[in-house]
Amino acid sequence: MDLYGWIQLALFLGLLLLVTRPMGVYLYRVLDPGGKTFLDPVLKPVERLFYRLMGVDPGSEQDWKRYAVSLLLFSLVGTVFTYAILRLQHLLPLNPQRLGPVSAPLAFNTAVSFITNTNWQNYGGESTMSYLSQMVALALHNFTSAASGIAVAAALVRGIARHSAKTVGNFLVDLVRATLYLLLPLCLLYAVFLVSQGMIQNFKPYETARLVEPMTVDAPKMDAQGQPVKDGKGNPVTEKQVMPSQTIVQGPMASQVAIKMLGTNGGGYTNANAAHPYENPTPLSNFLQIFSIFLIPSGLTYYLGRMVKNQKHGWSVWSAMAVLFLAGVLFCWWAEAAGNPHLHALGVDAAGGNMEGKEVRFGIFSSALFVTVTTDASCGAVNAMHDSLTPLGGMVPLINLHLGEVVFGGVGAGLYGMLVFVILTVFLAGLMVGRTPEYLGKKIESYDVKVSALAVLLLIFDIMVFTAWAVVSKWGLAGLNNAGPHGFSEILYAFSSTTANNGSAFAGLSANTPWYNTTLAISMLIGRFFFIVPVLALAGNLAKKKIVPESGGSFPVAGVTFVLLLVGTVLIVGVLSFFPALSVGPIVEHFLMAHSNVVF
Repeated sequence: MDLYGWIQLALFLGLLLLVTRPMGVYLYRVLDPGGKTFLDPVLKPVERLFYRLMGVDPGSEQDWKRYAVSLLLFSLVGTVFTYAILRLQHLLPLNPQRLGPVSAPLAFNTAVSFITNTNWQNYGGESTMSYLSQMVALALHNFTSAASGIAVAAALVRGIARHSAKTVGNFLVDLVRATLYLLLPLCLLYAVFLVSQGMIQNFKPYETARLVEPMTVDAPKMDAQGQPVKDGKGNPVTEKQVMPSQTIVQGPMASQVAIKMLGTNGGGYTNANAAHPYENPTPLSNFLQIFSIFLIPSGLTYYLGRMVKNQKHGWSVWSAMAVLFLAGVLFCWWAEAAGNPHLHALGVDAAGGNMEGKEVRFGIFSSALFVTVTTDASCGAVNAMHDSLTPLGGMVPLINLHLGEVVFGGVGAGLYGMLVFVILTVFLAGLMVGRTPEYLGKKIESYDVKVSALAVLLLIFDIMVFTAWAVVSKWGLAGLNNAGPHGFSEILYAFSSTTANNGSAFAGLSANTPWYNTTLAISMLIGRFFFIVPVLALAGNLAKKKIVPESGGSFPVAGVTFVLLLVGTVLIVGVLSFFPALSVGPIVEHFLMAHSNVVF
């Protein structure tokens, strides 16, 4: 844990705090249908054109049920559209590598993945997706899925801010405005910056470079359909191959990377994701990619305070998120800097720390920071192999996923996820003092608590049931490359990541099989929409409530006490619910590493 790391952490938090207010003010203007921005002269005619094409009256609002139906139908159409492009990409243009169609199970998994803002990838992007698929089937939905999350957050905040109201906004209006006025302009500037750092943005065919020293490698054997060949036990069959040259990826990368980070999507253009020198060229691009993950989620907390006319409440929610973030990054950094005690004894890592699976350009702290931030948010982009983290270091991203990714979280998803915990916190505080719980002048009643608890419990049920099914099934165990507690952690991480709509993986799990593609896709759908619908129901119920004047019994939703209670509620629900699973996974693996004679 060196001085450079501490300076970088202080700079990261300082910049995040600095941009929170201006980003929140801008979001307030964007998410107000009548709000004015400096981009209006250019984008207002485009906005009106979209409304005419969709037949939308921007002045007409929806109740929570119509809002939910609009979102679900939009997502369904997007899923079918993406699936069709992936299945037909060999017949479509912008495919200079002549890549074949994506298999049906993988196309289904990928379509669901990108429409749910998960971006789980059971494929290597550069060897599977054409340029058209990367841009239209994938990058397009990076915008729309991110904008959908922001729209749901805006609907819930309106429900909290309004009283005696029947509507929470208009989904298509929120979608268009979030995309046009927020995501597109930011991504345009960001993509130009990334190109300036050395990231590619072109439509050239892949280039081939002849190696000075040809390599012999064990490569997976493929059948005539391009699928891996397996032996009678289900293990992959490999064959010796001489590699005289190297293929260098090309394509429209910067435009996709910009929205993958700002929209907290995370799906990499290449299989190596942000560890690839094209996808993350410099230490500066690495820092700003990490920073951009938190940019919009942090601003949404200020937007919350502005909307409910209680800025201290917005900053208190920000503070609770910051506390959880700092705890995670410091613990992960410490675990990775400590490394493996057996290797210390052998003098293998005398320089200190666990560098396995890390990009040497970035080192331990930048990797630990990336690991923590990307799993705090629903991003999933990686610049290090999570499968190579120490057991306790790997437990941090697992816990972040189990918390529901509410530590700033995804764009929109982090805020509405944390507000669910705020409702539960206010309810628990009311029980402790024996008073009717109130939140910003509104009584929290049984309906509010039930839908909030339902949203949280469904995610826990989703993760645990699918994990339990996989670890006792042949299809689940067939994908493991590691036995014991680490193998269990790989399966637990996979379903935790898809349920949390994160998309990162331990990557020791071979999940490109019909069973895994299907179950992981179902897990993503549950994690996204079985959470969003209760959230919108909560928004509708809060919107119709009347404001109750504050009294001596009103629970303050700002200050140190509230922050500590909110952090405690998040940890109790997120950590204790999964403690038995963590115990047989990373915790027991840590003790095996520390006290056995086996060098892990």
